[in-house]
Amino acid sequence: MIFGKKIEPRCELCEHAVTVVGGGQLLCRKRGMVECGARCRRFRYDPLKRIPKRPAALPEYRQEDFSIE
Repeated sequence: MIFGKKIEPRCELCEHAVTVVGGGQLLCRKRGMVECGARCRRFRYDPLKRIPKRPAALPEYRQEDFSIE
């Protein structure tokens, strides 16, 4: 869920963190350099940082599937 109450606090989803180019680290306004999997009590969820899962592929249909016979 994007706005659910059960969001696991992770720095990569926090509004205080910014991704650093070329590494698995983040620059946090509150704690400085932290790892992506880190967490702290100042976590504030930013829904725009969430990367959604890809939708499931739809099955392929044939023309016979749509005919009534």
